[in-house]
This record gives sequence, structure tokens and C-alpha cells, in this order.
Amino acid sequence: MHLLLEILTMVGSVALLMYGLKVMSEGLQKMAGSKLSSVLGTMTTNRFSGVLTGAFITASIQSSTATTVMTVSFVSAGLLSLSQAISVIMGANIGTTFTAWIMVLGGSFDMRLLVYFAIVLAVILIFTKKNANMGEFIIGLALLLLGLTTLKINANDMHLDQVPAVAHFFEVTSSWGYGSYFLYLIVGGCLTFAVQSSAAIMAITMTLCSTHVLPIDMGIALVMGENIGTTITSNVVALSASTQARRAAMAHLVFNIFGVIWILCIFRWFVSMICQIWGVEFTPGQVSDVSPEQLNAILATFHTAFNVCNTCILIGFVPQLEKLVCHIIASKDKEDEGSLKFITGGLMSTSEFSILQAWKEIHVMAVRVSRMMTMVRDLYDTTDDSNFTSIYSRIEKYEGISDRMEVEIAGYLNKVADGRLSEQSKHEVHKMLRIVSELESVGDANFNIARYIMFRHKGKYAFTDYQNDNVKHMFDIVEKSLAKMVVVLEDVNYISDEDFLEARNIEFEINNFRDLLKAQNIVNVTEHQYDYLTGVNYMDIILECEKMGDYIINIDEALNDHKFGKL
Repeated sequence: MHLLLEILTMVGSVALLMYGLKVMSEGLQKMAGSKLSSVLGTMTTNRFSGVLTGAFITASIQSSTATTVMTVSFVSAGLLSLSQAISVIMGANIGTTFTAWIMVLGGSFDMRLLVYFAIVLAVILIFTKKNANMGEFIIGLALLLLGLTTLKINANDMHLDQVPAVAHFFEVTSSWGYGSYFLYLIVGGCLTFAVQSSAAIMAITMTLCSTHVLPIDMGIALVMGENIGTTITSNVVALSASTQARRAAMAHLVFNIFGVIWILCIFRWFVSMICQIWGVEFTPGQVSDVSPEQLNAILATFHTAFNVCNTCILIGFVPQLEKLVCHIIASKDKEDEGSLKFITGGLMSTSEFSILQAWKEIHVMAVRVSRMMTMVRDLYDTTDDSNFTSIYSRIEKYEGISDRMEVEIAGYLNKVADGRLSEQSKHEVHKMLRIVSELESVGDANFNIARYIMFRHKGKYAFTDYQNDNVKHMFDIVEKSLAKMVVVLEDVNYISDEDFLEARNIEFEINNFRDLLKAQNIVNVTEHQYDYLTGVNYMDIILECEKMGDYIINIDEALNDHKFGKL
């Protein structure tokens, strides 16, 4: 019974550590908001700044997985090139070593008094809603340190070094020379992939080494396996993503595999050098009789030195690495015209940054519904039956695509909203849902115009030159409004005062022209310039164009209202 309690305490401590790390990471992301996105998108002008950016963000949010997933998302969204992403991922590998140093410092003494005080402070901040994100970060850090402290105390109480079965297992598996290194490397990779947290496996590794159960070189082999295991996560996540996103994830895996290969060639010399830094004599496969603090420091030092050296070696070969992953993952021959380009179900790990992908997808939707207007014009001018049917079918297909995109983007945004978002991001999701709905209405309006043109074509309604000129002029104004809409949506979540004023003026022009034509149409029918049914079909087209203008200005207003906090 006592042994069962100790095992449950150990598992619970690891779970507490993992949960604390997740909460702390999310709290920091919410505090930073879009600033992290801005940093990642702008501070990657060259490979060296990309490395520093990746290291800084990972050290800040305490999650290399979050940084990697965010980077893959940006590549998928076209905000980062593959070479920029590779440099950021290199930096993320350096930044993630900061977690190990937190464990060294936080696990070297009993911090429970400080932890409990921090939890009280965090709860006050969260429940009073004053700096709630800061409270979330503090409670995450407190839980992480509590998990570390509990894990350390429980490991000492278990006296694993005095358990014959445990000691025998590690003694046998540590006596196979380089075979032992390969074994522990594979175990480290599998465990990291299984629990989805390299920090948790690092904590277990430190516990085993500090209790003098696991030789330091075997612990370091586990650390190398953790480096590879954490890359498997991003590759699995990217399976449903775009080709470029999968290449970015593959670059992460290739980077770490290369590092493991070269470090194994000089493994014992490198480990010996790290041990000498801390005044420890290294004997392969033997447990070092030194303090737990020294052993943990050796593991953290190796983790940092390994990733820094690997980055220094490969930083000069980013173009070659890019070519290699492009060769491994070839481009798709043909992309599905109706599929989403940037949104993938697998990239939901960081809700705050998933919003950016949705913005890019909204822009793609805007381009597609805008393209429908060009098809409508072609349909209007077509007299050949075969060509008319072909264009109409294409418009109908695009209308179906816009309906499907609305459902998929809205569903994605609802999943994002289920995550723990900052208030700003929640408002942004509401605004995006409104814009997606309006874009779908624009697609419907285009299809309705196509239907009215088909009625004209089948009914043999002969428009006068006056009517044709007015319809084409209305098409010109609407196309101008659509073009402005596409431009403002490309600049994510922003519309300038000048652009909004221009959009409003175009909308006024559409409305005034509609009113003029509506009044004149009654006069023309009365004077028998064309018959009543022709006039009805003519005005149906004009009125549907005016409705489309309303949908477009609603999108512009949604962007402008949000800027002034009206949403």
C-alpha cells in the first residue's frame, strides 16, 4: 500500500508539472496577445535574428511545441518562408533548454511555502479579474514548481537506489556500451511522444540521476531522445497541414536527428567535458557519487550546449536543409480548389495563434467571392448557350465553395473560442464570425445575379443599350467595392480611416445609382421603352448588386467598429 501511494504521488507530480507548464504557457501567450505573432513575423529578417527570435519566444512561453506549432502555422499562412521557419525552429531548440534550468533552480530546494503564497496571489488576481492573465501565469509557474518539489521529495522517499529490481535493471541496461545509448535514446523519444511533454521526461530523468539510480551518460542519452520525441509531435500535428507546413515540421526532425548523429560520434568526450565543467569525474555506465544538484546541472548544461552547438553548425546550411526537406516532402500535384488553404484541424494547439490562420482563410474566401463577380460579368456578356452553361456551372460551384468555407471557418473559430482566450481574442472571434457570414452573403448575391441573368437568357429578354450600360456601370462600382474589401482583409484585422472612408463613398455611390435607376425604370416601363417583365428582370439584377454592396460595407464596418471597441 505504501509503495502504491508513492507511485501515485510520482505520477501525480509529473501530471502537476505538465499541467502547470501548460497553464503558465497559455497565461503568457494571453498577456502577450498578438505581440508574439508580431515578434515572430517581423524579427526574422535573417537566419540569425530568426534563431534569437525563436529562442526568446520559447524561453518566454516555456513551450518549444507551442513555438514550433505557431511557426508551422505561420508558414502555412504564408507569413514566414520555409528558411525563416527553420531558423526560428533552431532557436526554439535553444529556448526550450531554459525549462531545464528552471528545474535545476526550482528543484534544488523545497519551495512549497513560496508556491502556496503564489497560488493565493494568483487566485486573488484571477477571481478579482484584475490582471487575470498574470494570475494564470503565476499559478502555472507555482504548479510547475510544486510538481518539481513533490517529485524530488517523493523520489528521495522511495529510495530507488536501494530497490534491487530497479538497480539491477539500470545496471544491466547500462552495460551495453553504445547499445545502451541507443536504447535510452529510443526510450526518451518514445516517452516524450507518449506524454507530449519533454519537460516532464526531463524532470523524470533528473530525478533518476539525482537519486543515483541512472548513470549520467544514460540520462543524457534520454535527453537526446527527448529532443527527437518532441519533433514527432509537430510532424504528427502537421500531417493534415499544407506542404510548406509539413516541410517546416520535417526540418525540425532533420535538425535534431543530425544533432544526435554527430554528438554520438564524440559522445563520451563531450559528456566528459560537460562533467569537468562541474568538477565531476565521468566514468561511462557508472553512477556518479556526487550531489543531486551537480547531476541536474550537468544534464541542463548538456541540453543547452548540445542545442547551441547544433545550431551553430547548421545555421550556415539553412538553404541546403531547406532543399533537403523539399526533396523529402514533394509538392502536391494539384490542390483542391474548394479546400481550406491555411486552416487544419491539427494546428489547434495554441488558440491565440489559430486566429491568425482563420484571418488568412477569410482573405482567401474574400478573393474567391470577389472572383465570382468577374464570372458574373462574363455570363452577362455571353450569348453562346454552351459557354453560358459552362460559366453558370462554375459560378454555382463557387457558391457551393463559399457555403462550405463559411461552415468550416465558423466551426474552426468555435473550436478556437472553446479554448482559453484573452478578451481581445474573444472579441476578434466574434468579429470574424460576422465577417464570414457577410462573405457568404456576397457569394449568394453573386449567384442570385447569375440566376437573374439566366432568366434573361432563357426568357429572351432583350435589354436596351440604356439598360446594358447601366448594368455594366453598376458592375464596375460593385467590383471596385469588392477590390477594396479584398485589400483591407489582406491586412489582417485592420482598416485605415482612409480606406474606410473610400469604402463608404463607394457604398453611397451604389445606393444613389440604385435609387436613380429604380425611379427611371418606372418611367421607362410607363413610356413603353421596354416591357414590364424586362424591367423586373433588369431591376432584380440592379437590386441584388445593391444588396451585395451592403454586405461588403458591413465587413468594412465590422473592422472599423472593432478598432474603436464597439464590438
